Amino acid sequence: MKKEASENIVSFKGVPKLTEAQLEYLKRLAERPDDEIDYSDIPEITDFSGFEVGKFYRPMKEAVTVRLDADVVHWLKRDGKGYQTRLNAILRREMEKSRKAA
Repeated sequence: MKKEASENIVSFKGVPKLTEAQLEYLKRLAERPDDEIDYSDIPEITDFSGFEVGKFYRPMKEAVTVRLDADVVHWLKRDGKGYQTRLNAILRREMEKSRKAA
């Protein structure tokens, strides 16, 4: 069963509800086929060299207990706060290196 366009609208705290006229306009837009969309004022992207893969990817974190050599912990902490993030980055880099090698 297809939802009505008005059912797909998300409400945000502090943002006024849409009027009936606005809901009707959105419904008409949703019913139009994709081939009627005018992309003439949007440049086509052909160069993706500046894109960063996974920039906004935030994996789930899992709390673990691990025993490390004291000198390794000291080395990780020498630059101050963020040693767990640095450790995670080091492990991720090694994980990705091993995936590429496999």
